[in-house]
Amino acid sequence: MRRRELLRQAALLPFIPWLATAPAAAPLRRVRPGDSGWPAPQAWEELRRSLQGELIAVQPLTAPCAAGEAAQGCVTLRTQLSNPFFLGDQPAGTQVSGWLDAWTPAPSVYAVRAAASADMAAAVNFARAHALRLVIKGGGHSYQGTSCAPDSLLLWTRGLDRIELHESFVPAGCAGRVAPAAAVSVGAGCVWIDVYHKVTREAGRYVQGGGCTSVGVAGLIQSGGFGSFSKGFGSAAASLLEAEVVTADGHVRVVNAVQDAPLFWALKGGGGGSWGVVTRLTLRTHELPAYFGGAVGTIEAASEADFQRLLARFVSFYAERLANPHWGEQVALQTQHRLKVSMVCQGLTDTQARAVWQPFFDWVRAAPQVFKEAEPLRAGAHDSRGWWDVEGNSSMKRDPRPGAPAGHGWWEGDQDQVGAWLHAYDSLWLPGALLAPAAQPRLVDALLAASRHYEVGLHFNKGLYGAPAPVLDAVRDTATNPEVTAAFALAIIAGGGGPAYPGLPGPAPDLAAARSDAAAIAAATAELRRVAPEAGSYVSESNYFNPRWQRDFFGTNYPQLAAIKRRYDPQGVFFVHHGVGSEDWSADGFTRKI
Repeated sequence: MRRRELLRQAALLPFIPWLATAPAAAPLRRVRPGDSGWPAPQAWEELRRSLQGELIAVQPLTAPCAAGEAAQGCVTLRTQLSNPFFLGDQPAGTQVSGWLDAWTPAPSVYAVRAAASADMAAAVNFARAHALRLVIKGGGHSYQGTSCAPDSLLLWTRGLDRIELHESFVPAGCAGRVAPAAAVSVGAGCVWIDVYHKVTREAGRYVQGGGCTSVGVAGLIQSGGFGSFSKGFGSAAASLLEAEVVTADGHVRVVNAVQDAPLFWALKGGGGGSWGVVTRLTLRTHELPAYFGGAVGTIEAASEADFQRLLARFVSFYAERLANPHWGEQVALQTQHRLKVSMVCQGLTDTQARAVWQPFFDWVRAAPQVFKEAEPLRAGAHDSRGWWDVEGNSSMKRDPRPGAPAGHGWWEGDQDQVGAWLHAYDSLWLPGALLAPAAQPRLVDALLAASRHYEVGLHFNKGLYGAPAPVLDAVRDTATNPEVTAAFALAIIAGGGGPAYPGLPGPAPDLAAARSDAAAIAAATAELRRVAPEAGSYVSESNYFNPRWQRDFFGTNYPQLAAIKRRYDPQGVFFVHHGVGSEDWSADGFTRKI
């Protein structure tokens, strides 16, 4: 057993007797508007006066359409629903518009838009005293719907947006025990494009964050967090050096490897919204590679047999040339016998990136009657410092709103996620053992079978097989399911339609088509589970209905996480769907189970 595992378990020992002797919690029902226990207007006014920030009465996102589809406010709203930054700036905004048979966006009654951690402490104390359902939102990107809930008080971190660079950071109380490191401190309301602009464009460093530029920093880290270059730098959670968090008792804690170490560990991948309100994070930064680049293109095979040959060649090529720290992102196996390549690289020159892919491109082009380039195949690299620049970048879409930060933009490839109404979504980590030559035929057969039901995405940067040993060690010291370190990719199978926010004028979603998609996605997932029956799943990109979520999301870490939850939040002040401890509550988070 590794030394850090022994230390972690030793740190948890004081919690175990407490758990063994604690009396069973009494049943609890949180209050809703209209209940006798709902806070009186005077109580809300007292909360408002105590804040540096704002207390907002939240309106539905589509409230401007209540006056009719032709009302100017409704017309304006519809033009903004394709903008992820607009959605994040609304207290009732969610980045997806719901999930078939799972959840529907619903606004909180009030929101605290915090200006300081003291605001969050005041809100948590208020909620605990009045038995309110709490919701925490940063970027609002939760596919599981955890950043909204009806009849709740929203703790909104959007106003906590300060970013500070450090040349030599030592966490509080860690002098002489933790080596100084270059770092960046980030308010929980920041989104990743802001952090990349500060760290990469201005300072010439790299910080491991998310691939989607409008994702909130705090939520990503608490869920583990993968970006395009995670095979080279690890998960975002593994770079966390310190966090400021308001816990269920209303205390503002600064946690790190020494101070409240178990809680610090839980914040590193133990799931967002379960542990407290994170208000600030400090992340290690890394030396910036000179070059970022990638490879793109789409290959269409003439028949199913040819598509199987193409998949076999690509799997072999990936195992030989791409399963290393340089390459990330994804390929899509499409139902039309197409393989769509959308991969990125770090640390390779333009010449080197082209040379890596040339043998595969040559193999494809040697049989033009069998393999057609539906989109041209190409590879290359360029100066890394401008990777997230919006100006002059045809792959980026600028936030067009007047007054929007000049650097705010999102990847064009992420557009179909904005406002999407999900039909179904599933994911599983594919073990690196499937890349062994003897196992590759089974993997190829499963991929082919799955892609006959629905498009399959292989996200190589969300599985860390092939990463350097120090990266793997750092990720093992997080609460993320340890299976990620042995997985070569996260397979994602998902589908949905356009925005379907409640109150939005227009035709209702086609439920029959949505259910057909859901059945096809389930069938595709089942094909992959034939070769990876015990595969875990990434908490942020997973099946809402997963019956074995504790094991799949957190693996062997779940018992430790449950102990930490009971220590820091014994009354379950913080609840999210399929979050640690949520099994003690009703599905809506309002009633504790007896």
